[in-house]
Amino acid sequence: MNLIKTTRQVKALGLCSGGLDSMLAALILKDQDIDVTWISFETPFFDAGAAKKAAKQIDIPLIVKDITDDYMEMMKAPKAGFGKNMNPCMDCHTLMFAKAGLMMAEVGADFLFSGEVVGQRPKSQTKNSLRYVEKNCGFDGLILRPLSAGLLPETIAEQKGLVDRSRLLSISGRGRKPQVALAQKYGITEYPSPAGGCLLTDKGYSQRLRDLLYVQKTQNKTQLHLLKHGRHFRLDSRSKLVVGRNKAENKRIMKLYDPDTHIRLRCTHLPGPDALVFGQTNETTLQLAATITAGYTKAPAGSLTIISIFEKQATKQIEVTTPESGIFHNLLIQTP
Repeated sequence: MNLIKTTRQVKALGLCSGGLDSMLAALILKDQDIDVTWISFETPFFDAGAAKKAAKQIDIPLIVKDITDDYMEMMKAPKAGFGKNMNPCMDCHTLMFAKAGLMMAEVGADFLFSGEVVGQRPKSQTKNSLRYVEKNCGFDGLILRPLSAGLLPETIAEQKGLVDRSRLLSISGRGRKPQVALAQKYGITEYPSPAGGCLLTDKGYSQRLRDLLYVQKTQNKTQLHLLKHGRHFRLDSRSKLVVGRNKAENKRIMKLYDPDTHIRLRCTHLPGPDALVFGQTNETTLQLAATITAGYTKAPAGSLTIISIFEKQATKQIEVTTPESGIFHNLLIQTP
């Protein structure tokens, strides 16, 4: 190893999911007196909530960036394809490292790092997939994975002596005992389970997303966020209905309500859900949407129910026959 003496503190920029592995990777580098900063990315499919908690817990500066536009462009045709559902894990990691790499100069970082462990995930954390990310992100040789570095080729930072390779680890596989032991050593008592928080790995959510992208043919950010809430009904190829399932969900749906692009439906004389229609509608689809909405009110099946429809600046009412429970199940897009 050719050691190079530096006159300034070595700096590293790491991807942070907020999980235990992210925290351990950062602390291992801090033990070598490396100045560590984290970056966490947000899209409608995952957020930086866990990363913010982790940053506060172990006192690491955190940068948060929304990459929805670039992410959706990647989602059109991920080079490595999708996983079991709509999760483009390898190209997702590639995009994140590409974005982080562009931030290196801004924060003065010498290299990138992450908490990835060889063999922990069958598709995205094999040696081949880790190598795929390096080759395709534009920062080959600059990505250090402190928890598994001993099992991987030396990075440029190690070759230059910016990082002491002998103090890095060689963890592999899906077992968590080494990480739990390290957590105890560092006094880390709170961390999320390793299951992950990406909605793209969820079967039901992925079905909704496919419907939005390939039937509705939109990547509208608000519509992507709406996929997380309510019951979703495909009225026809151009329009869709979202119906709240409870009071809390009604509130979340209404926070995403845009009167310029959504049509709101609600029964004003009986308890029931808030519902939104988006896309291109006509009298037939609005009648169908109102009937479905009535089915989730307190009105008995077969009775007449009045549904108020709020469209832009206009309000009108439709009288519909309350349907039997489950009669429109064939229109329901799979729920998460």
